[in-house]
Amino acid sequence: MQAYRGLRILTAQPERPTRLVGIWPLTHEGSVAEYAQLAHTAIDELMTAGRTPVVTGGTGLYLRAALAELELPPAPSPEQRAEWEQVYDRLGPEPAYDVLAQRDPAAASRLHPNDRRRIVRALELTALGSSLRPAADRLWTSDTRHPTLAFGLEVPRDVLTERIGQRARSMFAAGVVDEARAALAGPISSTAVQALGLRDVAELPHEQALEALVIRTRRYAAYQRKWMRRIPGLVSVNADRPVDDIANEIVEVASARQRLPAGRAG
Repeated sequence: MQAYRGLRILTAQPERPTRLVGIWPLTHEGSVAEYAQLAHTAIDELMTAGRTPVVTGGTGLYLRAALAELELPPAPSPEQRAEWEQVYDRLGPEPAYDVLAQRDPAAASRLHPNDRRRIVRALELTALGSSLRPAADRLWTSDTRHPTLAFGLEVPRDVLTERIGQRARSMFAAGVVDEARAALAGPISSTAVQALGLRDVAELPHEQALEALVIRTRRYAAYQRKWMRRIPGLVSVNADRPVDDIANEIVEVASARQRLPAGRAG
């Protein structure tokens, strides 16, 4: 979601210039496939210039797509998406799920009938001759386009909970309500509107909106921690300390890995 302009506070966009942040208008239907192409180009440019790209964030899928070739399925046209959304809404969750189970049993086995977004996506792909469940799952392999070292920032659960609350309060102090309302007042894509907490912040009273944002963020953080720990070869770093200490450890580990004899780098 940091790829969108207009949600700087809600998506905690960095203050310093960062590639692929704030590049899409809110009307743009972003996709992981489009982002992957942009990320690969940016990474290759930096590598060619003799620099070391640092890829951070975000959702696990987008992070993985930036680092590897995922052979992502094709994107549907807006008309195709609208057609399958209408099918889902007209039939209801269970019947729409049954349609998917008939057309693509492997994809259906991974989904819940109430997961409207992914059921619709899976049905779109059946019409395009593809599947939400690829023949080979490359999401959790160690394959990357360039030699890559992955670090995971580990923070104790109670510290993380406190940080999430502080971050949410700082967002409200910085004007996130006006930002969210402005975003929803104009045209907005079905992708951008899914930004975590967007509608809660814009539509709920202050205390309810703050509580909803904290709860959603805590749930998402728990999901991200599970995802992070599945990354092959992940190097865990204690992140409950000053930022400079964290950065120094990452640089030291990366430098030591580069100095290892050929065949020993992990």
